Amino acid sequence: MSKIFLTALGCRLNEAELQRWAQEYQSIGYSITQQPEDAAVMVVNTCAVTGEAARKSRQVIRKHHRKNPSAKMVVTGCYASLEEQQANEILGVDLVVSNQEKDQLVAKTQAVLDMPTMPTMATEPGAPALFARNKERAFIKVQDGCRYRCTFCIVTVARGEERSRTPESIIEEINQHVQDGVQEIVIAGVHVGGYGSDLETDLFSLVERILAETSVPRIRFASVEPWDLPDQFFTLFSNPRVLPHMHLPLQSGADSVLRRMARRCKTEEFERLVTQAREHIPGFNVTTDIIVGFPGETDEEFAASLSYIEKVGFGHIHIFSYSPREGTKAARLPGHLDNATKKLRSQKLHQLAARLKEQEQRRQLELVVPVLWEGNPQALENGMVRFIGHTPNYHRVFTDVPPQFDIGNAIIETKLVAIEGDAIQGLVTLNEEYKKGAPIAVTLKP
Repeated sequence: MSKIFLTALGCRLNEAELQRWAQEYQSIGYSITQQPEDAAVMVVNTCAVTGEAARKSRQVIRKHHRKNPSAKMVVTGCYASLEEQQANEILGVDLVVSNQEKDQLVAKTQAVLDMPTMPTMATEPGAPALFARNKERAFIKVQDGCRYRCTFCIVTVARGEERSRTPESIIEEINQHVQDGVQEIVIAGVHVGGYGSDLETDLFSLVERILAETSVPRIRFASVEPWDLPDQFFTLFSNPRVLPHMHLPLQSGADSVLRRMARRCKTEEFERLVTQAREHIPGFNVTTDIIVGFPGETDEEFAASLSYIEKVGFGHIHIFSYSPREGTKAARLPGHLDNATKKLRSQKLHQLAARLKEQEQRRQLELVVPVLWEGNPQALENGMVRFIGHTPNYHRVFTDVPPQFDIGNAIIETKLVAIEGDAIQGLVTLNEEYKKGAPIAVTLKP
């Protein structure tokens, strides 16, 4: 049976696209391999959000070609769309598929690379139509493209106009994942909050339908722009299946910088939104993105941003040092900062982010919460194995159990007892149902 290797760089949307292609390949008889050396075809979903991301994309393409030079190489994603000619010239690349053609990627690889159509019966019996690093969580791509033009962002250029999937196709995909044992879905897209603008529906209505028409236990959002949330949006979280965490990208805590970025949310509005969520949703955790060293960012603006970030508080902050991307308005702005200044500001923000994260972690101690435990545990020197999981509000948790127990893909009530490194230690109660080879209980209270 021909094998397909799929890999992605960058955003969760790229991961979601891998999962859909995996389903399509499997439906026509191919199998998915995690080992590039075993593949007949390798698909690399690239990223170009920064110059460094584009460089890493080229590096990954070359690395996988060296591992398996006889395999056909398909390159897609944002780097491949923005630099199609350059991508075509990389040694080993057989086919470049632009973002606009991603929906036809499987068909194009068959046609262009002369891959035979496999009989459906060739699919391995019982093999789930799922590609994921961890089988308990699936990323669901609900839309692509973005109508906004933040001055720093090249992704809107690479991804093009907004295009939403029909609710029916999304529901069908989720239900397939549920049949395959997936416990949690993550709703992903370039502009998730803009879902449905081309279909006369919206994100709120989509989540209502997911709750009504699927039984997936946990529903999480990837990044959602804060200005897209309607007044009634947080009422969705009254259903415990909608998890109390959102990644709301802020980008700067100074309004003057936000204006230069062409962001559509001011700091006052953002704070009001976060306060509203925390008042109505117990344990609600907000994570965010911040860019330091944006063109023209003064010492005063950076100080104001630090002060604002500390006041609002975040469970985690993705920190990016600004780097110019050709084709964006920000690249042409005056006042670009030197690398030393950007590095210093990044270090200061990382220190603040670590302190804020620890504060949020300490608020979790002594709570008992349902943790979704991931597969592939780490063997420890003391003979135990360590599982990693996440709380509903997306705090990372670990627990150590004897090796005869397998809690991967189980949701278990877990007591949070201590902070160790960047994670919280959890204690679970085990019984015979968790022994390897036995059925997994859905929830077990300690």
